[in-house]
Amino acid sequence: FLAEQSAAAPRWGTRQMPPICIPQQQPTDPFSSLPHRQMEEVLSLNEDYIFLRKVQKCQTGEGQKSTLLDCEKVLKGFQDLQCKDRTASEELPKFEMHRGECHGARCFQIAEEKRQPIATHLAGVKSSRAVPVLEWKTTSYAPTSSLISYHEGKLKVEKAGLYYIYAQVSFCTKAAASAPFTLYIYLYLPMEEDRLLMKGLDTHSTSTALCELQSIREGGVFELRQGDMVFVNVTDSTLVNTNPGNTYFGMFKL
Repeated sequence: FLAEQSAAAPRWGTRQMPPICIPQQQPTDPFSSLPHRQMEEVLSLNEDYIFLRKVQKCQTGEGQKSTLLDCEKVLKGFQDLQCKDRTASEELPKFEMHRGECHGARCFQIAEEKRQPIATHLAGVKSSRAVPVLEWKTTSYAPTSSLISYHEGKLKVEKAGLYYIYAQVSFCTKAAASAPFTLYIYLYLPMEEDRLLMKGLDTHSTSTALCELQSIREGGVFELRQGDMVFVNVTDSTLVNTNPGNTYFGMFKL
């Protein structure tokens, strides 16, 4: 017993070393330093990637050989997602479709309509004789659109909708007249009598100094169908002043 106790006790004069603690290295978690929201996004993207890989395998036939993949369930889930995305895109406002929901010419048409407004503005053309429909011309500073075409004084809309139609005519006369000078805007109806949309009147003046100040302007909003045409007429087209900025005609889609 004494021998065992002597062997267990530390020798006299020797210094006992304290135990050395070696810290255990913790496994590195790549997501531990990410904020909670960012970590959720990373995990969501990882799940999406795994799902798309399953779809790719099932579509190529690679997954058909695997007993761990339920390709029928995977492809059904992918079709459901496509249907939901297509339904959501149809409910979006016009021209706010998701990328990939249009194809070819339709995609180009949507981009073109979104980039350029449907509008046109024309300047008056001087006529030496009385005409039933005033003639117009384009100018370098005014907008034009392929969806509003010009045909012998008439503007034709290629897309149905609400349009603001306007016109101004400046006129001049050297003699007093009993009847007022009148501006008309008509809806052209080839199979029946043209329909009057707007009408403006002004009295003549014998003062040539105020010639350019005599103007009639009118405008309004109208529902037009595809192919409808509108035109401008006055009581005497030979009195129209077509100096720049005085006489014009146009419309734009709301």
